[in-house]
Amino acid sequence: MNPNDNSAGESNWTCRRHARRARATDGERQPPKENTTGLLRLFVYGTLKRGYWNHERFCRGVLSVEEAVVRGRLYELPSGIPVLEVPEADVLAHGTADPLADVATQARLAAEFAARAAHPEPRETNPQDGGFGRAGGTPEGREPWMASVNGAPGGRWGPVYGELLTFDDPETRLPAIDHLEGFLPGGPRLYRRVLVPVKLDGAAFPAWLYAGQPARSDRLLLPFGSWPP
Repeated sequence: MNPNDNSAGESNWTCRRHARRARATDGERQPPKENTTGLLRLFVYGTLKRGYWNHERFCRGVLSVEEAVVRGRLYELPSGIPVLEVPEADVLAHGTADPLADVATQARLAAEFAARAAHPEPRETNPQDGGFGRAGGTPEGREPWMASVNGAPGGRWGPVYGELLTFDDPETRLPAIDHLEGFLPGGPRLYRRVLVPVKLDGAAFPAWLYAGQPARSDRLLLPFGSWPP
């Protein structure tokens, strides 16, 4: 089996996506609402997903849950917990201790993404980039979907599958999840919270996620970009 061939994983994920949508509640099947300064969008790929132990505790009251994808590399630690690594070129902003400021940053960039989507630049695709290609870039002329593929340290970047959660209470929700993930701005931490482009139904927009740092030698690469493997 070629570890860089994601076709089987993508096929399996498509089946799971339809199955999960069939089981979703009416609230979870609602499409994400328009971005405002009061809405938090969070991409999750581990125990905060539906059906896992931290979802009920930390995600109760979520407005919507949608299958989504980011670019990166997904690993599993010996403890069984997944850790996501993302290209630095995809990072649009870093999380702070001010949840309202972070949500405002997300909303501002989402508006700029939408403006660029309304006047798209010619699209360039690469069959080896996991289907991301060039999507007209981001504000400030950056091209988050065009990070190095084959030359990436530690292996190629590829699609990582998870769920996009939308909340309307970031002032209390974000500090609670930051604490769960051990994210402390300016201090030692296992995870960092970063804003990156997320793809949902072919469209790209910014969402926060928790990316692992630093690299650990005992982690196991999950070649199909989905946890559990």
